[in-house]
Amino acid sequence: MHDIPESMKDELGEWNGGTGIDLESWIGCEGNFRLAVGYKTVFWPKFEAVGKYILIAGCTPDQIAGFERQKSATPRSVEAVLNHLHIQDIQHRHCEDISADKLLLLGTTLKEIYQAKLAWQFTDRPCRVEFFVPEDPDDFTDYEITFWQKALDD
Repeated sequence: MHDIPESMKDELGEWNGGTGIDLESWIGCEGNFRLAVGYKTVFWPKFEAVGKYILIAGCTPDQIAGFERQKSATPRSVEAVLNHLHIQDIQHRHCEDISADKLLLLGTTLKEIYQAKLAWQFTDRPCRVEFFVPEDPDDFTDYEITFWQKALDD
């Protein structure tokens, strides 16, 4: 059975008269194709080489220049900030079922996906993918993933 966050076990266990349901069957009952298409942008993002950077597609030259102009900016810090994602932002701001165990599972999974896709897409430019987990598990804002090229390590 797939990893099921503790916060979902009771809900999934109530399905089928109390015999439960696995995650794959559950999304077949509860999900929709609109969300599945939207999640593709998070779970298989487009990465692009922009000059010396590897970035999630869509960064404008003005955004890049703005971060480059910041005091103490380095190529690594520019790449890391432009590529960061707060895991809670995958859903709407007041999503009622947010929990640390879900954010931890999603962040860990996204880290694996990003590592695999970046290694496949940029074989000659290895990247470091980091998933930051806050000391306070209930500080949902601070579950964050980002990446930068290893060659840019400070």
